[in-house]
Amino acid sequence: MRLAIVHKDRCHAKKCAHECIIYCPRVRTGDETVTIGENGRAVISEELCVGCGICIKKCPFEALDIIQLPEELDTPVNRYGPNAFVLYGLPQPVAGKVTGVLGPNGIGKSTAVKILSGQVKPNLGIFDHEVEWDEILKFYSGTELFDYLQKVAAKTIKASIKPQYIDFIPKVFKGTVGNLLKQNDERGKLDYFIKELALSTILEKDLATLSGGELQRVALTVALSKKANFYFLDEVTPFLDIYQRMVAAKLIREIAEEAPVILVEHDIAILDMVAEAVHLAYGKPAAFGIITRPKGVRVGVNQYLAGFVDEENVRIRDYPVVFETRGHESDVDRQILMNIPAMTKTFPGFKLTVEGGEVRRGEVLGIVGANGIGKSTFAKLLAGVEKPDDGKVFDTVTVSYKPQYVTADPNSSDTVEYILRQATRKFDSSYYQHEIIEPLGLGTLLQSEVRNLSGGELQRVAIALCLSRDADLYILDEPSAHLDVEQRLVTTKVIKRAAEDKEAGVMVIDHDMYTIDMISERLLVFDGVPGQEGQARGPFEMKDGMNLFLSNLGITFRRDKTGRPRINKPGSYLDREQKSAGEYYYYDAKESELAKMGGESEE
Repeated sequence: MRLAIVHKDRCHAKKCAHECIIYCPRVRTGDETVTIGENGRAVISEELCVGCGICIKKCPFEALDIIQLPEELDTPVNRYGPNAFVLYGLPQPVAGKVTGVLGPNGIGKSTAVKILSGQVKPNLGIFDHEVEWDEILKFYSGTELFDYLQKVAAKTIKASIKPQYIDFIPKVFKGTVGNLLKQNDERGKLDYFIKELALSTILEKDLATLSGGELQRVALTVALSKKANFYFLDEVTPFLDIYQRMVAAKLIREIAEEAPVILVEHDIAILDMVAEAVHLAYGKPAAFGIITRPKGVRVGVNQYLAGFVDEENVRIRDYPVVFETRGHESDVDRQILMNIPAMTKTFPGFKLTVEGGEVRRGEVLGIVGANGIGKSTFAKLLAGVEKPDDGKVFDTVTVSYKPQYVTADPNSSDTVEYILRQATRKFDSSYYQHEIIEPLGLGTLLQSEVRNLSGGELQRVAIALCLSRDADLYILDEPSAHLDVEQRLVTTKVIKRAAEDKEAGVMVIDHDMYTIDMISERLLVFDGVPGQEGQARGPFEMKDGMNLFLSNLGITFRRDKTGRPRINKPGSYLDREQKSAGEYYYYDAKESELAKMGGESEE
């Protein structure tokens, strides 16, 4: 099975010399293997293509993919058209369970849920006639999905969907939080959700004024308040702190007792905690996606991190994700770059106190704390966006700052390449291309207008823009938001290399414990009362900082045999054991008496 993919957003036939046609060997022999279609873009015949790959290398916009698939993938679930994205496999909703889907962005997860919710009728890759449900059900006869798809065909399935990109909600619904929630309260549990997700203080707020964390909690409440046969939740954790993520996990488990839940999530710690089974999704983003059969969540996550799916005997990544318990420590003698001045900042009803401390050259300093406790305010103070009430004005070093919420000017037609060139004179250098553009996957986006980018694409551009500027200190506020697991891993490496190569200080504010674990050498901890007062403490060595942070939240992590941190269920044996030992994060489950007796169980 050979796929020929033409990425319509990258194919600019009017700007090139039609290299895909000129250099194609089959075209030279007289075949019309590659032509220019009526829409002005390339059209490739998959039947005539021999898979030489010359057109891929010659295309100046990297708009083509020629992919050889295994023979067993002969019938797709859905394809958007000739030379377009194709999806193989569907996740299986299971009554009474949360089923996770783990995979990169652009791999077909949203397409899958549109099929399962009845929004899209799968075409089985057939374009010469409209595929009827009888043909689709015949294809799925004898599979676990047959009964479910019968209900979809009969239009008896009602789905509740929490979208990935919540910033569209205020554009669709105008009004207050309270009005939106009341309109969608179909289960009579609105008061419960408002209490659990701490929404009572924002009910009178207009949706357009909400922060990302507030909007995320509102979106989750709306999805869970609907009475449905099937719940699909796409990324519930961006902009939520670790405590709010735990609350969201509890609510998702509760709703699963009433109807199947499919959860797409890139925070592996939360996915591991809430899901009973997981489907892995792999392939090539925007080209093709394959969704595996369900696996046990621990096994599935570990296979995904290892980059090898045992049952399918398929390598989905060239490298494994490795968690080294001391990988963040550095044996390099770091010079002090600057001293963080002691300062305070007061807003109506809130006060931030900064104790001070030092930042070292070449290190990445992780910043953790609950939402509403002053982390972003601290970053703005250092970046000069806000001025302190007292204390030394921060002007001793130059700062490059990536804010928490990244937006694009809807009236600007600037391309990605243009804004990056404006930020650095090194754009054409080999170093910049290999250390920034390539790892962040921006090569295919350079000619795209920034205003048309998705949330994940915009996040990667914002990270690149921040690191492109010449500065002594780089501050990145929630760089993991809307990035998939691979992108988060690559981003941590890019940021760490930038700190080393520039001999600059880097501060990273994030709620993803895996990101903080992989990227940080030391930790700055914020504690206090969210929305009232916050205090910046540290920096600490990682173990001390993590224990302080998690002890304030009452949450413990263990590490399994792969070194991967996993959340302990509150009140479980390991949770109690670690709390009594004062070890909230850097703890090896194999050392516990329970693990010696029976493995990794935390019950």
